[in-house]
Amino acid sequence: MKKKIMVIDDEPFISMMIEDKFKDNFQVLSIRDSTYALDAIKRERPDLIILDWMMPRISGLDILKAIKADPGLKDIPVFMLTAKGQEDDELAGIKYGAERYITKPFSPKELLELVIERIGRD
Repeated sequence: MKKKIMVIDDEPFISMMIEDKFKDNFQVLSIRDSTYALDAIKRERPDLIILDWMMPRISGLDILKAIKADPGLKDIPVFMLTAKGQEDDELAGIKYGAERYITKPFSPKELLELVIERIGRD
Protein backbone atom coordinates (compact mmCIF):
# COMPACT_ATOMS: atom_id res chain seq x y z
CA MET A 1 0.00 0.00 0.00
CA LYS A 2 1.28 3.46 -0.91
CA LYS A 3 2.17 5.92 1.81
CA LYS A 4 -0.22 8.86 2.26
CA ILE A 5 0.69 12.46 1.63
CA MET A 6 -1.83 15.11 2.66
CA VAL A 7 -1.73 18.44 0.83
CA ILE A 8 -3.49 21.27 2.65
CA ASP A 9 -3.65 24.22 0.29
CA ASP A 10 -6.57 26.39 -0.84
CA GLU A 11 -5.13 26.81 -4.36
CA PRO A 12 -6.50 23.98 -6.55
CA PHE A 13 -3.66 24.34 -9.06
CA ILE A 14 -1.04 23.63 -6.37
CA SER A 15 -2.86 20.52 -5.14
CA MET A 16 -3.36 19.22 -8.68
CA MET A 17 0.29 19.83 -9.56
CA ILE A 18 1.48 17.90 -6.49
CA GLU A 19 -1.04 15.10 -7.07
CA ASP A 20 0.14 14.73 -10.66
CA LYS A 21 3.83 14.56 -9.68
CA PHE A 22 3.34 12.29 -6.65
CA LYS A 23 0.65 9.84 -7.88
CA ASP A 24 3.07 7.12 -8.99
CA ASN A 25 4.77 7.00 -5.59
CA PHE A 26 2.15 8.05 -3.03
CA GLN A 27 -1.54 8.25 -2.27
CA VAL A 28 -2.27 11.99 -2.27
CA LEU A 29 -5.13 13.45 -0.24
CA SER A 30 -6.02 17.10 -0.89
CA ILE A 31 -7.72 19.37 1.61
CA ARG A 32 -8.60 22.82 0.28
CA ASP A 33 -10.62 24.16 3.21
CA SER A 34 -8.48 24.66 6.30
CA THR A 35 -11.47 24.26 8.64
CA TYR A 36 -11.55 20.53 7.80
CA ALA A 37 -7.79 19.98 8.00
CA LEU A 38 -7.39 18.76 11.58
CA ASP A 39 -10.33 16.35 11.38
CA ALA A 40 -8.95 14.97 8.11
CA ILE A 41 -5.47 14.55 9.61
CA LYS A 42 -6.89 12.67 12.61
CA ARG A 43 -9.04 10.46 10.37
CA GLU A 44 -6.49 9.71 7.63
CA ARG A 45 -3.21 9.68 9.59
CA PRO A 46 -1.01 10.74 6.67
CA ASP A 47 2.66 9.81 6.57
CA LEU A 48 3.58 13.42 5.70
CA ILE A 49 1.73 16.74 5.39
CA ILE A 50 2.44 19.50 2.86
CA LEU A 51 0.88 22.62 4.36
CA ASP A 52 0.26 26.09 2.97
CA TRP A 53 0.54 28.97 5.43
CA MET A 54 -1.82 31.55 3.94
CA MET A 55 -5.34 30.16 3.82
CA PRO A 56 -8.73 31.64 4.63
CA ARG A 57 -10.30 30.87 7.99
CA ILE A 58 -7.47 28.97 9.72
CA SER A 59 -3.86 29.69 8.81
CA GLY A 60 -1.40 26.93 8.09
CA LEU A 61 0.72 28.13 11.01
CA ASP A 62 -2.24 27.60 13.37
CA ILE A 63 -2.80 24.13 11.90
CA LEU A 64 0.90 23.36 12.37
CA LYS A 65 0.72 24.45 16.01
CA ALA A 66 -2.34 22.23 16.58
CA ILE A 67 -0.65 19.23 14.93
CA LYS A 68 2.46 19.59 17.06
CA ALA A 69 0.41 20.10 20.25
CA ASP A 70 -1.52 16.85 19.70
CA PRO A 71 0.33 13.81 21.09
CA GLY A 72 -1.28 11.57 18.47
CA LEU A 73 -0.25 13.78 15.54
CA LYS A 74 2.97 15.49 16.62
CA ASP A 75 5.26 12.94 14.96
CA ILE A 76 3.80 13.46 11.48
CA PRO A 77 6.38 15.37 9.42
CA VAL A 78 5.10 18.69 8.08
CA PHE A 79 6.58 20.58 5.14
CA MET A 80 5.42 24.19 4.86
CA LEU A 81 4.84 25.22 1.23
CA THR A 82 4.11 28.93 1.12
CA ALA A 83 4.50 32.25 -0.63
CA LYS A 84 5.68 33.76 2.68
CA GLY A 85 9.37 33.98 1.89
CA GLN A 86 10.71 36.33 4.54
CA GLU A 87 13.36 34.99 6.91
CA ASP A 88 11.15 35.69 9.95
CA ASP A 89 8.35 33.63 8.39
CA GLU A 90 10.67 30.70 7.79
CA LEU A 91 12.01 30.91 11.34
CA ALA A 92 8.44 30.90 12.71
CA GLY A 93 7.54 27.86 10.62
CA ILE A 94 10.59 25.95 11.84
CA LYS A 95 10.04 27.14 15.43
CA TYR A 96 6.54 25.68 15.48
CA GLY A 97 7.59 22.34 14.06
CA ALA A 98 7.83 22.42 10.26
CA GLU A 99 10.65 20.14 9.10
CA ARG A 100 11.03 21.92 5.79
CA TYR A 101 10.06 25.40 4.66
CA ILE A 102 9.62 25.63 0.90
CA THR A 103 8.66 28.87 -0.81
CA LYS A 104 6.44 29.24 -3.85
CA PRO A 105 7.13 29.09 -6.71
CA PHE A 106 8.66 25.65 -6.20
CA SER A 107 9.82 22.65 -8.19
CA PRO A 108 7.39 19.71 -7.86
CA LYS A 109 10.25 17.36 -8.75
CA GLU A 110 12.44 18.73 -5.95
CA LEU A 111 9.52 18.54 -3.52
CA LEU A 112 8.96 14.89 -4.48
CA GLU A 113 12.65 14.17 -3.89
CA LEU A 114 12.50 15.81 -0.44
CA VAL A 115 9.43 13.77 0.51
CA ILE A 116 11.03 10.52 -0.67
CA GLU A 117 14.20 11.42 1.23
CA ARG A 118 12.16 11.98 4.41
CA ILE A 119 9.68 9.07 4.39
CA GLY A 120 10.81 6.78 1.59
CA ARG A 121 8.28 5.10 -0.64
CA ASP A 122 6.62 1.70 -0.61
